Amino acid sequence: MTTTATRATLAPRLLTDGDWPEFLAMVSAAFLSDPGADPLAAERSRAVLEPGRTLGVFDDTRLLGGGGILTREMTLPGSGPSPVAAVSHVGVRPDARGRGALTALIRAQLTGLHESGGEPVAVLWASMAPIYGRFGYGPASRRGELCVPARAPFREGSPAGGTVRWLDEADAAESLRAIHRGLAASRVGWVSRPEASWRWWLADPETGRGGSTAYRYALHQPRGGGEPDGYAVFRLKPNWPAAGPDFEVDIHELVAANPAAYAGLWRSLLDLDMVGRVRYGNVALDDPIPQLLVNARALLSDVGDALWVRLVDLDRALTARRYAAGCDLVFAVTDRFCPWNEGRWRLRAGADGAAEVARTEDEADLACDTTDLASAYLGGIRLSSLAAAGRVRELRPGAVLAASRAMAGDAEPYCLDVF
Repeated sequence: MTTTATRATLAPRLLTDGDWPEFLAMVSAAFLSDPGADPLAAERSRAVLEPGRTLGVFDDTRLLGGGGILTREMTLPGSGPSPVAAVSHVGVRPDARGRGALTALIRAQLTGLHESGGEPVAVLWASMAPIYGRFGYGPASRRGELCVPARAPFREGSPAGGTVRWLDEADAAESLRAIHRGLAASRVGWVSRPEASWRWWLADPETGRGGSTAYRYALHQPRGGGEPDGYAVFRLKPNWPAAGPDFEVDIHELVAANPAAYAGLWRSLLDLDMVGRVRYGNVALDDPIPQLLVNARALLSDVGDALWVRLVDLDRALTARRYAAGCDLVFAVTDRFCPWNEGRWRLRAGADGAAEVARTEDEADLACDTTDLASAYLGGIRLSSLAAAGRVRELRPGAVLAASRAMAGDAEPYCLDVF
């Protein structure tokens, strides 16, 4: 049985130079991976992680767990790129579960951000959905998984697109970065991607291909010339049954600046010889591909959670974004993990979308937990849906609808990066 005394000895601290090999091996072990399977994996992770923001949780003798914060910007509703703490490489040794190492890590991260006046919002991808809700994180965006049959016909009048060329990574790199950079500020949920993260995201070790090819890089060139305006990074999985070739395209990332580039890239992949289907495991819920097809039912899809959000400091977080409708509402907020957010808060949003948030003694219009506000933060999860589930309580008639309209977004939030 784990004792209170044992839990009290856990000590999160910044990693020293000598801690890094053990830390990176621990993270691999936490995900039940072989640390030596990809000899360069540790080097890439070390380049992405920030020494001054990566913590290990130690007991008296060894490293039990840890994780890092990446300094990033994320596009918020109405206000564009804003600072967020992107939590990454979180793990606990398989033989140290249940000793409080993860709780100690998350508490140290959130308390540190609060006390230092750091980023008002933390974000992460949850490896296991039940874990992070108890720390005040809420699922704030969703992703679709698509499977489209090859040569699926497009609706009459759909954009034809331009020219699609395949390049190697070195020749495509500059265009990929320019296209991504040009679009990041316009899509809620997109996270900035520094060069070390590009190299980490596009790492292509043979051990990670699962029988597929190395990445292919396709650039879309608009009709009439001009700079590339879309790209796709993908693999091909060979399959050659007796009936003939039935390859599969697996898209790692597809980014397009306009409808013509989007349609052109999809057409080029769906029309490849020997291909039976195209899969994409991370698309926005409002991705336009179903609207392009004659038979949208031919597209198989599944939906899961994507980016999770934590409001570190409720007042600073709620004023960092803009609102779709004016409102004047008082929220009675609970927050067991970060008690500085507890209490009643007034949110006033004007016609321009800017908001003021302050503590108040006025009677509350709504009651909820910070987890619920975090889920609604990017505008994809409606407060009205949370209220229908009993997670948000309406204390004044009409308050739920007013709050839901104010926090709603124009498009589904979408995080392209899994970090």
